[in-house]
Amino acid sequence: MGRGILLTANLPQLQNLIKRDPAAYKEEFLQQWNHYSSIRQIFLISPTEHAQQFRELVTFISQVAPCYPKETAEFPSQLSTLLLENYGTLSADCRKSIVQNLVMLRNKNVISSIELLKTLFPILPRTTSSSLRSSIRKTILSDIRTANTHSINHKLNRAMQAMLFGMVERGMDGEVVGDKGKLRASAGQSSSVVNNGDDAMWAIVLTKELWRKGVWNDVKPVSIVALGCFHPVLKVQSAAIHFFLGSDEEKQDSDDEEDEDVNVGGLHHRRDINKKTRSGDKKLQKQLNKAKKKKHGPKDQVNANFPALQLLNDPQTFAEKLYDLLNRYEKRFSLDHKILIMQLLSRVMGAHKLCVLGFYTYIVKYLTHHQLRVPAILVSLAQSVHDLTPPDALVPVIQKLAHEFVHPGVSSEVIAAGINAIREVCRRQPWSLEEDMLGDLVEYRKSRDKAVTAAARGLLQLYREVNPACSNDENEYGKDASMGIASGSRPLPFGYSADAAVDIEGLSLLEDHFQQLRKEDGEDVDPEAEEDWGNWDVESDDSDSSSESDGWIDVEDDGKDLEVSDSEDEDEAGKKDARKRKPHGYQRWQQQRRILTPADFSLLNDLRIKAATKAVENGGGSKAKRKLAI
Repeated sequence: MGRGILLTANLPQLQNLIKRDPAAYKEEFLQQWNHYSSIRQIFLISPTEHAQQFRELVTFISQVAPCYPKETAEFPSQLSTLLLENYGTLSADCRKSIVQNLVMLRNKNVISSIELLKTLFPILPRTTSSSLRSSIRKTILSDIRTANTHSINHKLNRAMQAMLFGMVERGMDGEVVGDKGKLRASAGQSSSVVNNGDDAMWAIVLTKELWRKGVWNDVKPVSIVALGCFHPVLKVQSAAIHFFLGSDEEKQDSDDEEDEDVNVGGLHHRRDINKKTRSGDKKLQKQLNKAKKKKHGPKDQVNANFPALQLLNDPQTFAEKLYDLLNRYEKRFSLDHKILIMQLLSRVMGAHKLCVLGFYTYIVKYLTHHQLRVPAILVSLAQSVHDLTPPDALVPVIQKLAHEFVHPGVSSEVIAAGINAIREVCRRQPWSLEEDMLGDLVEYRKSRDKAVTAAARGLLQLYREVNPACSNDENEYGKDASMGIASGSRPLPFGYSADAAVDIEGLSLLEDHFQQLRKEDGEDVDPEAEEDWGNWDVESDDSDSSSESDGWIDVEDDGKDLEVSDSEDEDEAGKKDARKRKPHGYQRWQQQRRILTPADFSLLNDLRIKAATKAVENGGGSKAKRKLAI
């Protein structure tokens, strides 16, 4: 009896004995389980009473739970409910103990990853302890990464992404809180907005971290962060925008072990002191190579997150929403935040070749030489332009740049910046600059300032390459451009394409197929005669038309002499010229059938597949294989 009392009083010893022989000590375990149930009821009423004893019992049951799965089936759910419903009343030690025991149960495979993460996600924004918050964050990231190590765990990913999406979407109906004016001072008054902002902020942070580690690299995490770009809380917007811009500042919080600076002298010193072995030499050489690679390797550069930009769902709508956010809440945002939105909008427009024409009207008012952070605004303008941007929308922007930056009343640095900005815009859309303005800007190459001269020469060299005919002065063309203009090669205007579609691909196959069918039926039809007859109108059976056709037909004289040749050679030459001037297959097909039916398109598709298959069998190469794949 005394031994039993000793065992129940010494929980670590009882825990050790239960792990060795669970069946022999089941009675002692049930005694502790009943004691835990009674203490839990008291603890729910008064969390400060018996707190130390409750934590010890929770730790003990978590350790031996795999030995008695039936008796402890409700234990994990009890801990989760206690943590979620009474988080505010629990002490810091109780919160930490419960979280640690839940993680222990996950490591022992008593609960699944989804059950653990569904408990940890809601309490992460509510945690005030930095150590507990860091522990929960590392646990979430490591658990999801471990689950996707060997193969993608779609079930876990879908559940977690749906939870994160809900955390971001929960506060989307609130009023937009800016960082300027009265709303900035009253931003802390609404607790619901703050709580929803914290939830969304942690959802964005975790999604960005999992994307950066390569655990999630599909469309769904990009959609979560894209939704955060329109969140009413400003810090959530900023974090989401920084994700697409590639300027994250949260890498120092990562749980990855960062490589410290290697002391090369210390390595050699330890090598001289320690015993000389081959393995030691290999380790030393490996560390030296690592230090050399880190020292001379490429530096980390801040680049846009183009993979995420390419995975945006409906980028046109996303860009229009960004512009609407920028235009509607302009007075609530500071200049820095507005520039962030401009940068993201411009990169989306440039990556997907979108046209948000209102953006150019909006940005015109910021194009002044005395504007704060005007270089970043000019970069955003240049990034938003592409070859599909209408030149009419860019002409006012170019004129504003020229009037504000390029005139004698400003310094040479401002003039050089203005000409360089115009050059970058025109590099992407050459037709946006008028001829007269180009001539005026090129005259600055005679300036005494080197920066202005270099900028003007760069603009002139650009137009010599892309559109030399835009200049009125032929002396400015250059040798290559003058030779190109003399040969008749000119750039295509905006809206024209060099490889415009003039025919339906494979239409000749369909025409040849019908000709083969006519030959098999015994019909010998001359294509030229068929074309000639196609020009005749079908006569009607009306009596009036028949009576009119009986008389003479008056033919007007066009004033030209009729030439008649009796030479057969000239007739043959004329027929050859007529064959050379025969219309293409599409025009011949239009004369024969006029309209393609769905059955014709289906037959055309089959003929394309047969032709591609035959080309592959005959060794047509990769081009034929691509056609067959399409």
